[in-house]
Amino acid sequence: MNKDILRLAIPNIISNITVPLLGMVDMFIVGHLDSEYYIGAIALAAMIFNAIYWSFSFLRMGTSGFTAQAYGAKDWQEGTNILLRALMVAMAAGILIIILQQAIAYIGFTLVDREPELKTFALTYFHIYIWAAPAILGMYAFNGWFIGMQNAKTPMFISIGINVVNIGLSFIFVYGLGMQIEGVALASVLAQYSGFLASLIICNIQYKNLKQYINLKILANLQSFIPFFKVNSNIFIRTMALVTVTTFFMSASAKLGNDILSVNALMMQLFILFSFIMDGFAYAAEALTGKLIGAGKKSELKALVKRLFIWGGIIVVIFTLIYGVFTDQILSFLTDKQNIVELSKEYQFWALLIPVAGFSAFLWDGIFIGATASRQMRNSMLIASASFFVIYFSFNTFFLNNILWFAFIVYLALRGIIQYFMAPTILNESR
Repeated sequence: MNKDILRLAIPNIISNITVPLLGMVDMFIVGHLDSEYYIGAIALAAMIFNAIYWSFSFLRMGTSGFTAQAYGAKDWQEGTNILLRALMVAMAAGILIIILQQAIAYIGFTLVDREPELKTFALTYFHIYIWAAPAILGMYAFNGWFIGMQNAKTPMFISIGINVVNIGLSFIFVYGLGMQIEGVALASVLAQYSGFLASLIICNIQYKNLKQYINLKILANLQSFIPFFKVNSNIFIRTMALVTVTTFFMSASAKLGNDILSVNALMMQLFILFSFIMDGFAYAAEALTGKLIGAGKKSELKALVKRLFIWGGIIVVIFTLIYGVFTDQILSFLTDKQNIVELSKEYQFWALLIPVAGFSAFLWDGIFIGATASRQMRNSMLIASASFFVIYFSFNTFFLNNILWFAFIVYLALRGIIQYFMAPTILNESR
């Protein structure tokens, strides 16, 4: 069991770790340009893109759970159909996002009352990076499908390739061609399309035996999309609650001034780093849970859950030690603005609580996704999100940024706690 967990988790961790590292490199590049507004601009643009793309994360999560169950049942026809449906939805959504970019920008940036110069930089980044939408959503579908097929190595290699291209082009465009924030955005767009193209090619080569099951007529059968959208509608609601919390977090940070916004943007990189490590085990949970349910192996499913939480505890200890000792060094690497690093010391305590508060939610999310128990996952997120806003609006006048972080930590912890009490029903109902 441990071997299976690590076989899937390690490639996913390697794949996921490149994402926050890329964010850190982007912060490093703009953090050493001639204006500290660039840091805030990246943070604000990222806030908008998180709201967009996280809204479609069901393309990866729903695809992963359904595919894993089809894999466990050895239903290759349905496994192929799932990929076709997911790619169709991804392409349609990506094109729609590009068409609606002006409206999205207006709504997104109107909600943030910041300096005109900061908004100008953020809009510049936004209107370039938005063109990557079809590629990003297409890779959501591919990655979910690969994971469901118990294949963690292919997404790993593609992710590494994307980020190598992205980082290389960012340095060329910014330091070689003097494009500044435009160069960072353009590099990201080109890298995302290179990843999508690689996904198409690799899928065609690795799974050529599944070509016999390709039937595009399935896309015209709207009734076949009903289970896909039924599960994914709950995942969508759950994700929108998550996006609302994280978006509000950065919006509230912006209202506390550019320095606090920069501090919180940098410290959130610590959360993102931890979250992508934990997501490696969550992805393993998705793939293995779905496979075991598809194969009807309930006893092995319960053993899987125990092993996953042992690994989660190990990760908590490691990250708590790292953040307890090296937070200053990590933040100093991200920016040379020492006033921002010094200000962050008032809030670094919260970074220490991120691992212990958050690890359980990530693991349960993976288990629930593999079981396609989207309704329960949705409900736990709604309760936790409500607690975030109740705490913040009750005490923000008195504690400002500290209450913002406290509310966020409680929100993380409640997700895992609520899912823990829901889990027995999920595991017992598994066939």
